[in-house]
Amino acid sequence: MEHDEIINNVRNAIVHIKGVETTYLLNEDDQEIVRELEKKADEMTLMGLGRGDNKGVKAVLKNNVIFAFTTNMDFNWPEGPSVILMHGDRIVGQNLDDEAKLEEMKSCKDKLLIGNIVIYDTSVLKGMNSKTNPLIVVLPPKPCKEVECVDKVCNVVLASPSTPSDEYLKGKMGLECLHGKGTFLLGFDFDSSCS
Repeated sequence: MEHDEIINNVRNAIVHIKGVETTYLLNEDDQEIVRELEKKADEMTLMGLGRGDNKGVKAVLKNNVIFAFTTNMDFNWPEGPSVILMHGDRIVGQNLDDEAKLEEMKSCKDKLLIGNIVIYDTSVLKGMNSKTNPLIVVLPPKPCKEVECVDKVCNVVLASPSTPSDEYLKGKMGLECLHGKGTFLLGFDFDSSCS
């Protein structure tokens, strides 16, 4: 199977995911621009909580082929946290998408809720210094089972880009930044390059 055919099969798998609208195949220049935008974003304070570390996008950028795609409100985020708060090597918080767990956390006096993000150990907030010992806001890589099953691909990874990358990608796709429209990056390798 030729690489072009594999890329088309992946594109078809992406567009059949509920809530996906537009796809865009990144070229090398796009990848370099996203890499630079993400470096700058990691240096900024995220959500007023700490410095960023978009591990998901970093993982995507290691792949042979990278797609961007836009989503609407019908898109279901992959399970598991999309934001993890780290202090040193400890997880001190994360977002929750389970309404029952969020309600349960509201009644815990030792936990802090900021929207759908729960901070498990509030003592960390009192002792941290945003310059010398900040929280790290990690955006982890996610799986994408719809693409993982495509023949001749491996190392499939899905990631949520930072706001500057999101705006850049929407611009490349000729789209406006509208409420409810998001972007994701999806990377994969051809299975002949996988170990």
